Amino acid sequence: MDGVNLFSQFVVQHKPQLESSGVPQHFWKSLHRKLEKEIFDAGISLQLLLIDYESDEESESGMTGGDTNIQVIAEEPRPMFTLSVACEGGIKANDPDAIFLIDHAWTFRTNIARQQLEQYEQLTDRMCAIMGIDIEDEGRVDKVLRRMWRYCHAYTIASNGLSDEERQPIWYVMDEVGSAVNHSDDPNFRLVPFLYLNNQTTFSLLFPIRDCAFEEQVTRDLVEYVKQDTAERDALLLPWRATDLREHSFVQVEPSAEYFSSGHIPESFPEGEFALLKPQMNRNQPLKVYSEYDVLSTHLTDPSFQLVANQSEADVLWLTHHYKNFAELARDTPNKFVNQFPYEYVLTIKDLLGITGRRAAKEHHNSQTLETYPSWLPTTFNLKTELLEFASYYQHRAAKGLDNHWIVKPWNLARGMDTHISDNIVQIVRLPITGPKIAQKYIERPVLFKRAELDAKVKFDIRYVILIKSFQPLEAYVHREFFLRFANKSFSLDHFDDYEQHFTVMNYREEAALRHIKCEDFLPLWKKQYPKYEWSIIEKDIFSMLHELLTCATKLPPPCGIPPCQQSRALYAADIMLAWEGPNEETSSSHMHPKLLEINWTPDCQRACDYYPDFFNDIFKLLFLDEDNNERFVLLGAIV
Repeated sequence: MDGVNLFSQFVVQHKPQLESSGVPQHFWKSLHRKLEKEIFDAGISLQLLLIDYESDEESESGMTGGDTNIQVIAEEPRPMFTLSVACEGGIKANDPDAIFLIDHAWTFRTNIARQQLEQYEQLTDRMCAIMGIDIEDEGRVDKVLRRMWRYCHAYTIASNGLSDEERQPIWYVMDEVGSAVNHSDDPNFRLVPFLYLNNQTTFSLLFPIRDCAFEEQVTRDLVEYVKQDTAERDALLLPWRATDLREHSFVQVEPSAEYFSSGHIPESFPEGEFALLKPQMNRNQPLKVYSEYDVLSTHLTDPSFQLVANQSEADVLWLTHHYKNFAELARDTPNKFVNQFPYEYVLTIKDLLGITGRRAAKEHHNSQTLETYPSWLPTTFNLKTELLEFASYYQHRAAKGLDNHWIVKPWNLARGMDTHISDNIVQIVRLPITGPKIAQKYIERPVLFKRAELDAKVKFDIRYVILIKSFQPLEAYVHREFFLRFANKSFSLDHFDDYEQHFTVMNYREEAALRHIKCEDFLPLWKKQYPKYEWSIIEKDIFSMLHELLTCATKLPPPCGIPPCQQSRALYAADIMLAWEGPNEETSSSHMHPKLLEINWTPDCQRACDYYPDFFNDIFKLLFLDEDNNERFVLLGAIV
């Protein structure tokens, strides 16, 4: 194939990528040539310079002045290198050859970053040189892991057929040339990632956006997608430019109804007379159940129910996909149940759960301790819409010397995927580039459980199954048998990339041991470990918290809240941790308080069925046959 045809094929394959990245067309032919021949010629036109900081009066973050609070807030170092134009005639923006391939020095997923650095000494040496870390420093791996967030960028592979694990973000640090391109609000170059499809290799492309003079520094706008002179921009630039944002309020205000519906498939709900119609059943024959959940299909064995293969003939739809047409269900099939409520995502999506839970608060926070309300909801910020509020809150906590560890989670993923724990604001503000995230205050003083076989006190969480027969009026039950999950390593506030130290969900990790314990076996151990803290009192606080949360879910109409729907029934799982409150643990002035982590939709109930073979039989009798079972279920609100 001749050169013209090769270039035409290149354009066909890469045009969407080049156009979306804003690479001007006059560079494309030269780019193709450099990719084909692997030409890395940035060193001819550009030169790498070591920055000589003459004054030591500036803080390590690059800010002048003596505000020690700011030094705590912006701990990232000044850049070690800069890049400048080496051509005596300068570089012209319309020069078709003025596009340069930048190689990636380190490509990694965060869960194996430490392993790579410890295993490959040359890689660590190179990262230390790029980031200005003494290669003889014994703690250099930890310093690279902390400092890399100023240098790394990310992309995600979004091909069809990939699992959630395979779609996890891939981070990279550019080579010495790319890493030396520093930020400017008035940049002269752009630097964009590029996947060369011919060999599936990722580069970055560096090219000028205006004419540059000899020895002019090469700069880029690291947050070019955000308007100039905005506080949001200042928050995003914290990794590269320290700014005191405490003048901005961190008080969170509930967003408009449009926020709740944006990004969601529209759904309907029954109104008027249809909202009052209760399904009528023939009690003389089994209730027909259509199930998409194999565990239920295997364990729903009571003769009061009959599994069917067709939705149209079913009395109960137990679905694992989201159902949206509740108004049509009420109009067309008023005697059919479904295992979902309209707009239940105000509880099951992490950012909306935080908003819904805050409705229980009479005030936003305690002005002295900065603790937010309600006390059972960990302080939660949406890093897309509340980044400025988060940065201000973080800096206020830093100024008071308060703990500032946060757990950053995606809105829509489970099992700890793309989840990070950090007290480094530089890392936290960078993480949302891989997708929408919340930052939730990490429980730095969790109540621990001693695992005798490990001779270690570990983190644990508690899962309660919640059953909803009605939201308006609220009729909600909790399964008395709760479930426990344990970390595998002794807890301490360090090594936050050690999954088995800080997380409790081990079901999906092949290499991790899974500790099973039934609640009836747990309670005697609890009593022995914490004789002053009766589980019945703790459980009462948990039930009160859950009742309060579910009440909050109906305080506003759709899409901000859950409306009445007589045909809806639901099963959720609440994941909860216990935290210490008070000056010292296990003293008369200290208390254990529940903290709600999340509410799960269609939770995995395999272990519940293994422990309690009648798990789904009892639940279906309660939800669909109105058979109370005080031995198995507690009515929320009855004990509050």
